Amino acid sequence: MKKNVLTLFFCVCTLIVKSQSTLEKPENLSVEKSIFGIQTGFAGLWAYNELKLSNQIALRTELGFDFSKNEDFYPEAGFLLTTVVTLEPRWYYNLNKRASKSKSIKGNSGNFFALKTSFHSDDLLIKFGDNSKAKIVDNLSIIPTWGIRRSIGKHFNYETGIGVGYIHYFSKNSGFKIDKGETAVNLHLRVGYQF
Repeated sequence: MKKNVLTLFFCVCTLIVKSQSTLEKPENLSVEKSIFGIQTGFAGLWAYNELKLSNQIALRTELGFDFSKNEDFYPEAGFLLTTVVTLEPRWYYNLNKRASKSKSIKGNSGNFFALKTSFHSDDLLIKFGDNSKAKIVDNLSIIPTWGIRRSIGKHFNYETGIGVGYIHYFSKNSGFKIDKGETAVNLHLRVGYQF
């Protein structure tokens, strides 16, 4: 009888023993302190930096070139290469979930919500060839965006995102009667290299 009780006791004890996890504790999971890289997509080329603000929030600053068509104000200009300056806070909301499934969060790999704020200026327009007299109207866009970012190996990454927001054209500054505002869409697919 004593052997049966003792055996039963050890069996119950083994059922309630908890295993140790080799994953980092959730409070230690974090976006990278600072990352710098370049990305390209179907509509341009950009250099970026993501700076850690908190464990899940990074501030992305970006300087790049967008291909755009300026048909609303200057239809004769055709496609232009415009310089864009972007400031974008990003909330990487699923770092803990990715780590719990043993998925990498290196290079800020994760899903994110962002508030993409971009500025295009005629003063920063690159003019060449037939477009040497081309102009654009300065504009500012603010677009809430959902996206994903994944690292491939040590240095390469890709990201995609979609969002709908607002763009404001400062057309009065360019000689038009009124400023113009409209709905703006951010749809991007980029591949990049992280230094």
